Amino acid sequence: MIRFLEPQWFWVLAALPLIALWTGRRGPVAAIEYSDVSLARQIARRTRSRIGMLAWLLPILAAALMVVALARPQRTNSHTEVTVKGIDIVLGLDVSGSMQALDFSVNKTRVNRIAVVKSVVAQFIEERPNDRIGLVAFAGSPYLVSPLTLDHDWLLQNLGRVDVAGEDDGTAIGSALAAAVNHLRTTAAKSKVVILLTDGVNNTGKVSPLSAAEAAHALGIKVYTIGVGVRGKAPIPVKDESGRTRVIFATVDVDEQTLQAMAKETGGMFYRATDTDSLQKIYAAINGYEKSAQSVQKYEHTEDLFRYPLYASLGFLGLGLIVQQTRFRRLP
Repeated sequence: MIRFLEPQWFWVLAALPLIALWTGRRGPVAAIEYSDVSLARQIARRTRSRIGMLAWLLPILAAALMVVALARPQRTNSHTEVTVKGIDIVLGLDVSGSMQALDFSVNKTRVNRIAVVKSVVAQFIEERPNDRIGLVAFAGSPYLVSPLTLDHDWLLQNLGRVDVAGEDDGTAIGSALAAAVNHLRTTAAKSKVVILLTDGVNNTGKVSPLSAAEAAHALGIKVYTIGVGVRGKAPIPVKDESGRTRVIFATVDVDEQTLQAMAKETGGMFYRATDTDSLQKIYAAINGYEKSAQSVQKYEHTEDLFRYPLYASLGFLGLGLIVQQTRFRRLP
């Protein structure tokens, strides 16, 4: 790559055409005066060489090349090595029946919790291309949607297939965290994170949430917990005996105290999301906290090139002087 350390000198080049025009318009002082120019016109037609007509350009070219030399051209060969060390992240996603509650909105349109959560999680995944990310969904029991992977397109496809639980309803928060921790247990990454999102209270499963958090702490795994949904009553669609869907207002609750304790035990943080905007900000905040380690090594070799236009400028200048003082010398 060619670069110039003093590019401001190129402004001088703009003055060279003006100098050439001024010199050509004014012309040299007449050495001999004639009363009749016809004789001089005949002599002018007998020009011995066309080179003399271009002799005046040599100082202009010399000046232009001198300006290029003053701009200090350099040839740079650079090589950059970037080493990225990603974070292993497992996303825990609650898919219990209450995630159908219609207490979120997008563009002023009511949307259920699971749809909004999937959208925000997908954005989070796309913004972390250097991290291995896995996904555990849970209701009455957890199941692995995707193992840790750098193939985020495949991960997003599996995320798109996730839906609320059917018969195996419930909220097994402790078992879900235990499954995520177990998946991270044998990985070689120095930084391991679980982001667990739920809208309920642990009411099933074989492992208590705090016991799972203690195991995460012992293994050096940081846990972020997110409680979603409004407090009190939320509109939830249900099907009646005839198969028709109707919306009822059901009491919903999030065990904030337990989620806070889980995060605190592992050095993570607890967040509360009651609408789409706050949920987006939560994942953006976590995205900012957990940065992938990156080391950059840059090698650069620089060679000064000013001598080439300088030598050419001196050559044109010398040639111009020789031409003017020898074959094309003018009478005084």
